[in-house]
Amino acid sequence: MSQITISPHTLANYVTRNYPSVQELEVIVERAHSAQTLWAEVSLDDRIVIAEKFVVGRQRRKQLEDLLKCTFLKEEFQKLSDEVATTLTAQMGRPIKQSPGEVRGTVERAKYMISIARSSLADVELKDTDKPGFRRFIKRVPLGVVLVIAPWNYPYLTSINSVLPAILAGNSVILKPSPQTPLTGELLRKAFIAAGLPEDLLQVVHLSPELAEAIIKNPLIKFVSFTGSVATGHLVAKEATLSSGFKGVALELGGKDAAYVREDADLDYTAAELVDGAFFNSGQSCCAIERIYVHQSKYDDFVKKFVEIAKTYKLGDPTKEDVNLGPVVTVGSADKIRKQVQDAVKAGAKTLLPEDLFPAAKEGTAFVAPQVLVDVDHNMDVMTEETFGPIVGIMKVSDDKEALHLMNDSKYGLTASVWTNADSDSKSEEAFLKLSDGLDVGTVFLNRCDYLDPALAWTGSKDSGRGVSLSKFGYDQLTRPKSVHMKIKTS
Repeated sequence: MSQITISPHTLANYVTRNYPSVQELEVIVERAHSAQTLWAEVSLDDRIVIAEKFVVGRQRRKQLEDLLKCTFLKEEFQKLSDEVATTLTAQMGRPIKQSPGEVRGTVERAKYMISIARSSLADVELKDTDKPGFRRFIKRVPLGVVLVIAPWNYPYLTSINSVLPAILAGNSVILKPSPQTPLTGELLRKAFIAAGLPEDLLQVVHLSPELAEAIIKNPLIKFVSFTGSVATGHLVAKEATLSSGFKGVALELGGKDAAYVREDADLDYTAAELVDGAFFNSGQSCCAIERIYVHQSKYDDFVKKFVEIAKTYKLGDPTKEDVNLGPVVTVGSADKIRKQVQDAVKAGAKTLLPEDLFPAAKEGTAFVAPQVLVDVDHNMDVMTEETFGPIVGIMKVSDDKEALHLMNDSKYGLTASVWTNADSDSKSEEAFLKLSDGLDVGTVFLNRCDYLDPALAWTGSKDSGRGVSLSKFGYDQLTRPKSVHMKIKTS
């Protein structure tokens, strides 16, 4: 059996990959297990050498402080940047001029996770409270074989979040890329192998749903990191629970991320940032802005500025340098997005972007015109269900209290952003911090959105999932604590 990847902008078959047999998959897992037992004996310093070669190539290793100052780094992953960009555009339709950003972001996250590996994985000494003749400490030890199931929308960024720290922590990794972006896993592995990683320590597999279920249940798999839909996340969690060994599961799922524009926000800046947050990658981001609440005193001005910027977007062939809005991933996704807009209009919503500005958007294609909706409410799916497309609804609110209520009125809880003039008014910063405390989400932004800082824990609440990636906490879920209690003096 095999899978076929259809390029969203041409609707032509792009690449085919064969599935392994059940027996072949079992051998892959066994090889990963054998490789991990050897890798666990390799010192953290030696693991970091290979990880830094992934980032900085064969040039002399430097301290991270120097590394971050470099303006040009010839490293194994960036050597593939042109191939990464062109194949990514072909597989999932992102405009070619935006694809290099994923390379930069992947390298940025890799550098940071390398820089904190020693401190995050260090033994926790208890010398201050040890009794005479005793020594106690807590080690962080690897779990074993980690399965990473990656999505198609940001395949390198989401993969590196788990793959790199898992390897640095002493685990082996089996990476299952999305069938929409199969080449991404292969290129990532190519860079790691070129950096000196043992062949079986990072393996890439293409799996049917039945094979994915089988590998999750395999007792040698000790942890599953999944990024994708809520529905599939439930299935992954269920299969992991039913398997032996009480294996851990991290789930990064959907979002319906909200922004709140307060009455003192810089509207020129805020409108531009939120248009980008809503439409970048055709809105196909778990933390894209899908709903905006604006203080009533600034509502009309904000909507006008937002629409003016949105009208300048060019929808079309993502291989063209002047295009900044490509297709969504499939025709099926496009149909679902169009229906959400149509249903909202039938329920009383008003569209503000003329569709004739985007002639590429046609039925039967994956090209969807961006749209701004007003006169919306929370009885409409466009304000409550994940859209995953270049669509945003904007509502008027009277104050912070109403904004907070509406932002939390969601089954998702990934990120939220508040836009206010904290720079010149300390009361605005206080208001933001109060809102931050009340928002039931994993990340709260002030005056920015749709960005993952690798120093901060990436996590969510409610149907946005569970678990943590990035930051020092990202290492915690990929290791387990082992306590060592030594009585040295026995007389």
